Amino acid sequence: MHVAIAGNIGSGKTTLAQKLGKQYGWDVQLESVEDNPYLADFYEDMDRWSFHLQVYFLNSRFNQVAEIRESKRGTIQDRTIYEDAHIFAANLYKSGHIVERDYRNYLALFESMIKHVAPPDLLIYLKADIPKLVGNIEKRGREYETLIRIEYLKNLNEHYAEWIGNYDLGKLLIIDVNNLDFVKNVEDHAYILEQVDLEVNGLFS
Repeated sequence: MHVAIAGNIGSGKTTLAQKLGKQYGWDVQLESVEDNPYLADFYEDMDRWSFHLQVYFLNSRFNQVAEIRESKRGTIQDRTIYEDAHIFAANLYKSGHIVERDYRNYLALFESMIKHVAPPDLLIYLKADIPKLVGNIEKRGREYETLIRIEYLKNLNEHYAEWIGNYDLGKLLIIDVNNLDFVKNVEDHAYILEQVDLEVNGLFS
């Protein structure tokens, strides 16, 4: 089984992926953040580093999907390859941070890769508004993330709303996390587990 968690920066994807991985005994594929050689530079100068960053993430995610396909174990993935193209690269292009030539090159690479990618059996989307995202980003205290602009998060949320609204690649579970704290609140954690259980069990029925 391949389960993936989608959501904006600060929505809680990594934390939930780790919790669900432990709960179900799944392997956990996390997003390459701490060892990403472009991320800090990207937030300082998006015009210069957007294309490099997106190609790095695309390659990293494609390698993850290849590992998941070859594995015989259940896996939960922090963010999907689809988000790289339909959310982040698209947003950077529309915002003028990636030029037309580089964006077309990126999309051609994505289209070549996607032919060899199977969508997740279940996609969990964590829906979060700007105050929730900002609060979570501040809590984890990554220095380079202090440069993230509210407008950037807002634009990403708009892209997510459009993409999720048209998602038809498999089962989709939307969880509104605006009023949930599944780290500190046992009831919130149990609520999410109940929702995921229903979907996971449905995959076997």
